[in-house]
Amino acid sequence: MTPSLSTPKPSSLSLDEIAEQLQGYDPHALSAAQVNDFLARLVQPVDGQDSVPLMQAHGRILAQDVVSPISVPPHDNSAMDGYALRGAELLTDRPTVLQAVGTALAGAAWSGRVQAGECVRIMTGAIMPAGLDTVVPQELAQVDGPLVRIPPGVLQTGDNRRLAGEDLMAGRPALHAGCRLTPAACGLLASLGLPTVNVWRRPKVAYFSTGDEILSLGEAPREGAVYDSNRYTVAGMVQALGCELIDMGVVRDEPAALEQAFLKAAAQADAVITSGGVSVGEADHTKAIMKKLGDVAFWRIAMRPGRPMAVGRITQGAGSALLLGLPGNPVAVMVTFAAFVRPALQKLMGWQAPALPLLKAKSLEALRKKPGRTEYQRGIVSTNPAGELVVSTTGNQGSGVLSSMVQANGLIVLGHHQAHVAVGDMVDVMMFDGHL
Repeated sequence: MTPSLSTPKPSSLSLDEIAEQLQGYDPHALSAAQVNDFLARLVQPVDGQDSVPLMQAHGRILAQDVVSPISVPPHDNSAMDGYALRGAELLTDRPTVLQAVGTALAGAAWSGRVQAGECVRIMTGAIMPAGLDTVVPQELAQVDGPLVRIPPGVLQTGDNRRLAGEDLMAGRPALHAGCRLTPAACGLLASLGLPTVNVWRRPKVAYFSTGDEILSLGEAPREGAVYDSNRYTVAGMVQALGCELIDMGVVRDEPAALEQAFLKAAAQADAVITSGGVSVGEADHTKAIMKKLGDVAFWRIAMRPGRPMAVGRITQGAGSALLLGLPGNPVAVMVTFAAFVRPALQKLMGWQAPALPLLKAKSLEALRKKPGRTEYQRGIVSTNPAGELVVSTTGNQGSGVLSSMVQANGLIVLGHHQAHVAVGDMVDVMMFDGHL
């Protein structure tokens, strides 16, 4: 692997300049759509590429278009075992009888010549002999010695033949920059004979939790304190996306400790994510240190759960990094990540990923909802006997009930302008896809 060390391209716009571009921007009442619009303008993809062996490329983001150096398949070939023939010789009113004059095996061209009234036994993947364009599957052929009888009406010209370049044509794009290399994409590159591929380097994402009430694993319980679950949920979500995690643990609510943590994180990471300390009226020092060290906005988002969020850049010290400050409640952290952080990190990665699709499901229960905010309720999606998607909530929707995220397989997304939902109404659901 040949790494290229460089920093992410900074957006040329300040937060104030981005805010001026957004109609109706109000940091105290942002819609979910406005948050994603803002972040799409703020975040720029990282610079720097790695050339990696194909066996190590799964999950990476393609940095350059791949133009096919060959056609796949390189020749017309048989899609199954059977007999290759000329489709023009097929009869429609009675059986077609042909004489087999040889066998074409996969991996080598058959060199014989086929005359009128003749056919060739052929194996799956074998090159079609010159002049032949159709294959009758062996189970449809009636064979008597060298004679092959084909019933009328079971075959049309061109059946069971793969055309040269049917999958990929030489000189045409096989994959485009910005796509994630799935197992299928890696297999496609292998079919082109490419042993290495150029991908964007993995962004480095630093994370730490804040607050004097947060306990690290291994510490003794104490009154009023809770163990840090956010560190593990965020770590899992960051790594599932394919970013490189820099785990910085828990940072106490002390100005000097917070400042040192932010500077250390920004010096080595492309993005810094924190949880806690961003709510209005918070007694800790996190917001003040964020403001001191960078260009940061503090938002109140019209959503539930997960209203407070900080966003901006750490610009002081040895590095510059995207800053995403999340709320402290465990479910709010995960929902905010799914709704906003995930697409922001995908752009940072250079991944031109479509938004997670919203499916329609029938609600099995009535849901209370006020217009003017987007709500993300934990849901269990299934299929009823009629084959319809149906969804029910996991019950208690409190932002601290992390067990409900384990029970859920998706989020019920109730839109900004949506009101109460009755039993049987259709609702949007965002299915978990392994990143939550």
